[in-house]
Amino acid sequence: MTPPDASHNRWSDLDRPPLNATTLRRGLLRPDALWTSLEVVESTGSTNTDLAERARAGAAAEGTVLVAEEQTAGRGRLERSWTAPPRSGLFFSVYLEPGDIPVERWGWVPLLAGVAAATGLAKSAGVDMSLKWPNDLLVSVEGEERKTGGILGEFAGDGIVVGLGINVSLRADELPAPTAGSLALAGAVSTDRETLLRAVLRSMEHWYGAWKAADGDAAASGLQAAYAAGCATLDRRVRAELPGGASLVGEAVAIDGDGRLVLSTEDGLQQPVSAGDIVHLRGAAGGLT
Repeated sequence: MTPPDASHNRWSDLDRPPLNATTLRRGLLRPDALWTSLEVVESTGSTNTDLAERARAGAAAEGTVLVAEEQTAGRGRLERSWTAPPRSGLFFSVYLEPGDIPVERWGWVPLLAGVAAATGLAKSAGVDMSLKWPNDLLVSVEGEERKTGGILGEFAGDGIVVGLGINVSLRADELPAPTAGSLALAGAVSTDRETLLRAVLRSMEHWYGAWKAADGDAAASGLQAAYAAGCATLDRRVRAELPGGASLVGEAVAIDGDGRLVLSTEDGLQQPVSAGDIVHLRGAAGGLT
């Protein structure tokens, strides 16, 4: 008899046990909670793609959570790929319907997810986290800033799908790039993915509720201040690589009410940036604890 392929065995890596969907549902799905359903799949191309398709078909309610043990075609911003070994991280998407909140304020939702992930992981993993505008989660590995997570939001159906990819237990030889990191490499006190996922989703529920109660006003809900407090991009000289190939260099001085990064340029202008890749040129990182 041919032995089964270990790569298809959910327990082939004992340091990376599978998620228990029943336990997660028990802890997160309550009558008065934001989260209404939670599904864990063994493997998929992209949880964002799958959930966005459901939303467009009217088959996803607000509070739907889709988690994958492995993503084979995970997407970041600008259609970049995101790959990691099975069960080495948290790869999930949520569907939210901000409803009557003005659509021009919906751009805060991915930033909200960043604050929620950073605060939730700081508490549950015991690791200092910071945010790189607009969508990266940073940790410190051997004194260097490393990207350990990314966030992607996209409109779908009557709402927005927000996907998160977070490196949890990746080892040094598994990192996709020298600039990448993981919670384990940053000295996390816990890499239990169920604990971490619950913490992030509960934190997201808190911030989303506060933001909605303030009619999407990021200042009134405290979201704008929380993002700024944990943003490693502020008070640094940065280069913004803008859509279309242009670039802008300046001091990152603020996150404005629309969630844009405001740069103070050498000619003295205050220039808001709504989209683009940010390169940190110098300065110390801020942290969320």
